[in-house]
Amino acid sequence: MQPKISARLHSQRTKNQAPVVKADLTGKTVCVLGANTGIGFETCKHFANMNAGRIVLACRSQTRGQVAVERLEKETGYTKGELWIVDLSDFQSVKQFADKWETDGGRLDIIVANAAIEPGKFFLTKDGWESTLQVNHLSTSLVILRLLPRLFSTAKENRTISRIVVVSSELLYDVTVEKDARAGPEGILRTLANPQYLKNTRRMREQYSVTKLINLFFARALSAHLGPSAPVIVNAVAPGFCVSELRRDLSGTFKYFMKLMEWMIALPTEHGSRRLVWAAVGLPLRADTLRGQFINNCEVWEPSDFVISEEGRKTEKDLWVETLDILGRLDTKIGAVKERYLSV
Repeated sequence: MQPKISARLHSQRTKNQAPVVKADLTGKTVCVLGANTGIGFETCKHFANMNAGRIVLACRSQTRGQVAVERLEKETGYTKGELWIVDLSDFQSVKQFADKWETDGGRLDIIVANAAIEPGKFFLTKDGWESTLQVNHLSTSLVILRLLPRLFSTAKENRTISRIVVVSSELLYDVTVEKDARAGPEGILRTLANPQYLKNTRRMREQYSVTKLINLFFARALSAHLGPSAPVIVNAVAPGFCVSELRRDLSGTFKYFMKLMEWMIALPTEHGSRRLVWAAVGLPLRADTLRGQFINNCEVWEPSDFVISEEGRKTEKDLWVETLDILGRLDTKIGAVKERYLSV
């Protein structure tokens, strides 16, 4: 049974936050998507304090990313931060990012897929997809799948376990993938990206939450297809409702409502980053227990009732097939990844 609202509010209380977990990341490489600000940047600071061999700050903006690298050094003394550019609203940029890692990226131990947007309005990317769905799910999934071979090779060469952390949200408890979307003749994802479907104001407002639900479905499905003996562990994590620039593009009454909610119950950004770090390095001796799990407040939480329902299981399967089909058409290398690593 999914947690009650009271339990979720309880996890928002500052005094209930777990301390940041400690780990030795000497020699290891961490990649954080959306690293230049907010929770992503605070996560990088924690990894820097764990003496990571390298931290790749994957950012959209050269200017803002460079500022983040310099700020990371100033605030932690860490000098091995690297700025890599990737624009998740542009599939070509994502492929170039992955190609670069294949040629000169070196080892890769941890990916924290933190980048996301919440525009609150309908926008098409240059690739013709609704922006929230492309950035939060399709491009995030493309990065992860393209870098999967490097995560595997790193784990095998160094006799370690690599981790993939997909940043989701507690908001997944408040939404489902609606029946109209599940029954759409074009498939779930294309229906969710259809401007006619999103003309409904409520649906567009919930699009961010729905993508966070899809993030969990993707993490669960990826973990299942990797299998229980894979040297790569995948999980999804909720950072909690934190002070963040995520909602900077909202407008109208909803923007002011969210500002009020931030003032009333939002956690400090650093507190949210602790949860991401825990998902990435927590329970080193029992890491297998985190495979495919949903993590909140540095512990495993049960997913929503919809996720574990019969409809949810079918939705997860359908989304997995659709995602691989769409990404496979965008990037010919996805087929090889699927054949070699996702056969379970």
